[in-house]
Amino acid sequence: MGAHCCSHDTGPRHDDGRYRRILWVALLVNLAMFLIEIGAGLKAGSVSLLADSLDFLGDSANYAISLWVLGMALTWRARAAQFKAFSMLVFGLGVLVAALWQAWQGDVPSAPTMGVVGTLALLANVGVAVMLYAYREGDSNMRSVWLCSRNDALGNLAVLGAALGVFGTGSAWPDLLVAVIMAGLAVHSAGVVLRHAEGELNAGHDHAH
Repeated sequence: MGAHCCSHDTGPRHDDGRYRRILWVALLVNLAMFLIEIGAGLKAGSVSLLADSLDFLGDSANYAISLWVLGMALTWRARAAQFKAFSMLVFGLGVLVAALWQAWQGDVPSAPTMGVVGTLALLANVGVAVMLYAYREGDSNMRSVWLCSRNDALGNLAVLGAALGVFGTGSAWPDLLVAVIMAGLAVHSAGVVLRHAEGELNAGHDHAH
């Protein structure tokens, strides 16, 4: 998901203006979907939509960081990754708390809203993946960005599955289960990114001495 599948070890080619423009489009699409999903998730009472909005936020941060630190030193890229990881950790824990609260309240989310917004999110991720398809065999950064969008589409399918589960059972548990899995992955991935960034910073410190 956004926390781990879009890690940027190297920047895109400096002379590839088309790739840079695609990253900007991907950034805006993901940011817009974050705002749509977090609003719909709160209105529909769906924690899985909130968790998926977290993924869009993480992707937005990844695209922004990729553009911002282009050509910067490894230390700056590592500190940017730390900031992103801390943000993902906070939002991931927030979704877990929201899932527990929702389970306690026993409210059933709106399956139709989950289905509509989940479908919109799926179309957004597929659209970004199609734009990035030509770069799937590029450097590690380009490949990871394309794989990220492709994998996020699988997360959207999980939300749609949760919507079907809620509709079929009249229970909130399918929504809560998907939310907990997605948020748990975000928290785990934040830890992985933090350890990776710390290793890069320590390596940079050793080279400085």
